[in-house]
Amino acid sequence: MRFLLACSTWLSAYTAPFIIAVAALTCIFPSAFDWVRGDIQTCILGGIMLTMGMTLTTEDFRILAQRPWDIFIGAVAQYTIMPLLACALVYCFGLPKGIAAGLILVGCSPGGVSSNIMSLLCKGDVAYSVGMTTASTLLAPLMTPLLVLWLAGESIEVDAWGLFRSILLVTLLPVGVGTFCNWTFRHSSAYQTFCRLMPGAAVLGLACIVGGVTSAHGNSFFESGALIFLCIFLHNSLGYVLGYMTGLLTRMGKAKRRTLSIEVGMQNAGLATVLAGRHFPLLPEAAIAAAISCVWHSISGTLIAALFSLWDKRHRK
Repeated sequence: MRFLLACSTWLSAYTAPFIIAVAALTCIFPSAFDWVRGDIQTCILGGIMLTMGMTLTTEDFRILAQRPWDIFIGAVAQYTIMPLLACALVYCFGLPKGIAAGLILVGCSPGGVSSNIMSLLCKGDVAYSVGMTTASTLLAPLMTPLLVLWLAGESIEVDAWGLFRSILLVTLLPVGVGTFCNWTFRHSSAYQTFCRLMPGAAVLGLACIVGGVTSAHGNSFFESGALIFLCIFLHNSLGYVLGYMTGLLTRMGKAKRRTLSIEVGMQNAGLATVLAGRHFPLLPEAAIAAAISCVWHSISGTLIAALFSLWDKRHRK
């Protein structure tokens, strides 16, 4: 058990390089992740969301009730800034349908679970981060299909009802099961030890999803990879900046501003990857754009947390 706990801690600390290594390895040996397709991919994402539910406590839901204004600002920022940024980049660069679908889908996804870790690393407001992630995830079955339909429906055929059902199955259902387990078994020491393994399991699941997409569509990345990465970089970076500015405009404290920046900039691109593969099978670049977002958001989140920490060290001197 100590070995497994050490592995989980290591995977949590080195999420980005581990996922990059898996993606690179898959480019060399595509057959390694041939098995990550369709329902298996969906089940893996459901497992990742289950781990999120297993971390939620009654205190987390109390945060939603006690800080409605902060959560409201965060939810509005989450579901306006990133979707509109994605739409603006699609228009400015005249992106092809596949990349456009993937970028818009990432922009319309809820916040990523790893954003909570980044908020902790940069001395942000972790409780606020958990509250925002929970709220955006609960809103996702409604907001994501509606926003994708509104922003991409004219140029890309969008099955909003299908998106709703998929998000319901891979977000709310596993999160609900995980939350129930946490409330029921939270006093069990064995359960608490098991929960400590979940961050590492989530990283392994995310790596499998990225490996599966790379295995299926790796060639498409090399054909249009530079354009995809440029758009993802701009989308993510501007999300951090505008999220922080939203905190300034609403007169939030430093910790909340940092959290809002990270929560807005980092999306649940793993969810977007699964949805792209399932609902846009004729547009392989959509899944590629979402998968690259998985990797880059992990890297950039680590970098932005490090920059905030470096800022604090310099000003303490």
